[in-house]
Amino acid sequence: MFFYNIIIISSPLEPFTYSSSQIIKTGTKVSVNVRSRVVNGVILSTTQEPEFNTLEVLDVSNFYYSSKQLELARFISTYYVCSLGEALGLMTPFGSSCSSISGEMELDNSCETKVSLPKINLSSKQEEALEFLKKHQTSLLFGDTGSGKTEIYMKYFEQMIASGKRSIFLMPEISLTPQMSQRLEHHFGDAVVMWHSKLTPLQKRKALQKIYNGEAKIVAGPRSTLFLPINDLGLIVVDEEHDDSYKSSSRPRYNARDIAIYMGRLHKVPVILGSATPSLNSFTKFPYFRLKGGFFSANKEFIYEKSVETLSPLILGHLKNTLEVKDQAIVFLPTRANFKYLICQDCGHTTECVFCSIGMSIHQKSHALKCHYCNYTQAIPQVCSECGSHSLISSRLGTAEAVKVICEEFTDANIEQFDRDAITTASKLKKALARFNSHETDILVGTQMLSKGHDYHGVTLAVVLGMDNMLNMSDYRAREKALSSLIQVSGRSGRAKNAKVLVQSFNEEFFSAFINNYEDFLEEEKVYRQDLYPPYKKLCRILFSHKNGAKAQEQMRKMQDMLSSRSNIEVVGSGKCAVERIANKYRFEILLRSDKSTDLIKAISRCKVDLAEVDMDPIEFG
Repeated sequence: MFFYNIIIISSPLEPFTYSSSQIIKTGTKVSVNVRSRVVNGVILSTTQEPEFNTLEVLDVSNFYYSSKQLELARFISTYYVCSLGEALGLMTPFGSSCSSISGEMELDNSCETKVSLPKINLSSKQEEALEFLKKHQTSLLFGDTGSGKTEIYMKYFEQMIASGKRSIFLMPEISLTPQMSQRLEHHFGDAVVMWHSKLTPLQKRKALQKIYNGEAKIVAGPRSTLFLPINDLGLIVVDEEHDDSYKSSSRPRYNARDIAIYMGRLHKVPVILGSATPSLNSFTKFPYFRLKGGFFSANKEFIYEKSVETLSPLILGHLKNTLEVKDQAIVFLPTRANFKYLICQDCGHTTECVFCSIGMSIHQKSHALKCHYCNYTQAIPQVCSECGSHSLISSRLGTAEAVKVICEEFTDANIEQFDRDAITTASKLKKALARFNSHETDILVGTQMLSKGHDYHGVTLAVVLGMDNMLNMSDYRAREKALSSLIQVSGRSGRAKNAKVLVQSFNEEFFSAFINNYEDFLEEEKVYRQDLYPPYKKLCRILFSHKNGAKAQEQMRKMQDMLSSRSNIEVVGSGKCAVERIANKYRFEILLRSDKSTDLIKAISRCKVDLAEVDMDPIEFG
């Protein structure tokens, strides 16, 4: 018999020892029994026969995790403080035969196809950018909206294919994939595979088959794309690198942008980070090429209105003018639903979720209040639950309400809601974009989804609400996020004709100073962050949640006491989370700061308690 240390995939458990009469290679995916359940595991190493009785390996599959996948999983496990099994759970293993077993495609590179492609022609400035990017391990393509970043990526992909290499193209979320997939497939044809969570099981199997057999030369999609079994990797591109959706909100709480950078070093391949509004982290850490201007000769006029979040007469007037000349408009709000909160005018009470300490959002279409944290839904109350008053008012305008108001004002216009409530599938997204670009839709009203790199050819008016709410968030990146959002949304307008951008804000001085010079903003932001925040310091947020609030608080205090005695780290603060309760669990937190991530990791590994959920390099503070 042979004995093996086996880690259970997606499990928080430590490795177990199993036996087998077969010699099994490290990294092989196997089936084993754990507490009377058959689960999947990975061979980590051989070991000596233990003093206790062992269970036997039930099945040895034709799938395996490469040495680089195992190394990456160990890094994720260490840096993001999770189990090795949880880290391996992110990854899709390699296949080792040309057969289909249990509906899973297992193909090797023997079926590889040759690709013949037309050439992409770059401008001299784009050529200069490409040559710069090729000289660096990790570099930043800091290019204005419409400056031709995508063409540069595609030229690089073309060169990779010519040299027999494959590329990973990361996008922040699937809302970007329809138009990008169209562009990639138009040029590269079947050499492109799009990968995302909305694929059907059959589509996933077909995509994996093309990855396994080498047909897929470019694999594109959101963060899970990084963990696909790609041989002959030559290039990783992270588009819209500033986007928060690269950060996972559940364990392992990794940032795909940072994992891409680590993978670049691991595979010894170049990594390109691209953005019109790069994060200060990337701008500070990596050499960058500045690509200014764009292919659009249209001018853009910015108009600022000092007003709270509302569809004011000024906004409605501009929308009317746009519709009269048969042009299109986009309206951006940070909030979904009709209104963000239901508040009593007499006592000030906000109707909160019964499971979360957060105000519920009003969805008038379904006649309900909905919690955007746990999805709990209830009927809209007619009286205040606190004082019995009928004086209930709504606050913080949402997308659904904006659509309703605009529809009532312009009865002949076609208005469409463009957010996660309305766009629930990839098919709906594709159809909504097609309707807008074919001018079936006159006005698109949406949240951040509006700003995600879509090409809107006929937009001559962009209305941007809610900037002051973003600017006033309790987040060290509030200025960066607000300015970036404004630039990204305004960048969707004025691509064919002159355009206007109407911004509701009491902070015109800040926005107007940097709207056309994000580089100056980043230089100023460096001064604000020095000695306090990333990229100059490392942060770690530790969360404690439990149905028993006293237990969560006790665990927080216990860990805080141990951390306080550690040198080289600072406990910035601790206490209740801003949203104290989610899904009926009470939440507490500790925020740590240090010069080095290694000091944080060491301190946490020695002081960690049972309820501690570690969020390294956090992006949420609310």
